[in-house]
Amino acid sequence: MQLTLWTYEGPPHIGAMRIATAMRGLHYVLHAPQGDTYADLLFTMIERRNHRPPVTYTTFQARDLGGDTAELFKTAAREAYARFQPQARIVGASCTAELIQDDPGGLAAALDLPVPVVPLELPAYQRKENWGASETLYQLVRKMAGPSVPPPGTKPERDPARPARCNILGPTALGFRHRDDLREVRDLLQRLGVDVHVVAPLNATPADLARLGEADFNILLYPEVALLTAQWLQRSFGQPMVKTVPIGVGATKAFIREVAELAGVDPAPALDDPRSRSTWYARSVDSTYLTGKRVFVFGDATHAVAAARVVSQEFGFQVVGIGTYSREFAREVRDAAKLYGVEPLITDDYLEVEAKVAELQPELVLGTQMERHIAKRLGIPCALISAPMHVQDFPARHAPQMGFEGANVLFDTWVHPLMMGLEEHLLTMFRGDFEFHDGAAASHLGHGAAKPLPVADTPAEPVAAAPEAAVAEAAQPIVVTGWAPEAQKELQKIPFFVRGKARRNTERFAAERGVSLITVETLYDAKAHFSR
Repeated sequence: MQLTLWTYEGPPHIGAMRIATAMRGLHYVLHAPQGDTYADLLFTMIERRNHRPPVTYTTFQARDLGGDTAELFKTAAREAYARFQPQARIVGASCTAELIQDDPGGLAAALDLPVPVVPLELPAYQRKENWGASETLYQLVRKMAGPSVPPPGTKPERDPARPARCNILGPTALGFRHRDDLREVRDLLQRLGVDVHVVAPLNATPADLARLGEADFNILLYPEVALLTAQWLQRSFGQPMVKTVPIGVGATKAFIREVAELAGVDPAPALDDPRSRSTWYARSVDSTYLTGKRVFVFGDATHAVAAARVVSQEFGFQVVGIGTYSREFAREVRDAAKLYGVEPLITDDYLEVEAKVAELQPELVLGTQMERHIAKRLGIPCALISAPMHVQDFPARHAPQMGFEGANVLFDTWVHPLMMGLEEHLLTMFRGDFEFHDGAAASHLGHGAAKPLPVADTPAEPVAAAPEAAVAEAAQPIVVTGWAPEAQKELQKIPFFVRGKARRNTERFAAERGVSLITVETLYDAKAHFSR
């Protein structure tokens, strides 16, 4: 465990809360001290839910540690059942309560209440939030669907008279655009004529989990949450899984074909979507100007790998760095990094990420809430692609990441922070204008008259040095005193995103050659030198 200012993931009991909050008819009894109730705010304030998570805290205090904290848990569990009457319960301990070892699972079983109880063993000092969500969903599905597992060797049979049906696994509460992604995926399945049997855990009940085995196959939207569950369903019920995550136009089409193959239907009705505009936009004249932009990608493994693929294959950007905080899925990110010839960054330390961004100096950062702060501090455009996120990343509008409409959202979100070609062309064209140059005040705000464009002073004619001072003067390093007006104007023609580097290189070139005043000829000589 590490003391830190920011963290990419919370402790594993937060992951369990995401599952419980997503579902209906489930209640979570959490053995936790008074301060751990802060977790409610993640859902009510950041996700803007209109109801509290279905969680009962024992909220023991320091003075209770000398008494019977186990009795506090049993009392809280009885009262929670009497008040909420859930279909099933999950019980566990927070990172602090784990230290007192009260065994919530054993205590809940001893109460003998007439609902299923799923005890959670979530090692808070070894694991984190996404693992906690994955483990909670897995244990719930095993508990509820386990009794209906067929005998080993039984082959699943599908009634040819009914449409194919699937389960959608992975959407949770507090997930990055999970609500909107689900809507897009449902729309794709409807176009294919595939029925959605159960969505889990979002809006599912424990009774719904018991019916998961009735589907023909599973769609794995978020591997960090649902891969373990999908693998168990495949072993137990013989259900294949769709592993392609439909982020980007190419992946959406691959997803459609994979689903169609499992369902035995024609993929054509879903492949041609008139809403798909991002491909043409990425090929348009102004967007083509963005080709080759250098991008750094960081987030959970699913979104980081997908984002890198989209920016490189569909937008024409260059991936200069990729990383993840999801250590359980580090292999997938390492494999992706090999495709782009970069070194993967596997870390949950935001300071390492900041150092990497500062070293690479990309023109765009695609990351989490943390990378947004880092990029802002470094003056680099940024767009969010993954949890953790803040309140502004739960928009009231429909804003998916998946499907064809999701690809449109990605284009708008990722390209708009960058300066477009026409915009820069106009800025360059009018840079010398008295109203529009870099030093001009905003004319429409009335903050004062525009100042003339600053131009380097022309140095006075050099004065011949006295012979006795010549040796001492020669020993001093040459200092660049300024830029000639013509060189300054020529420098302004260089694109803004490399202008600073061009200026530094030219000044270094001049200093090394004893040139004190940079002229147009010096600028072009430096360009030729550094282009070799």
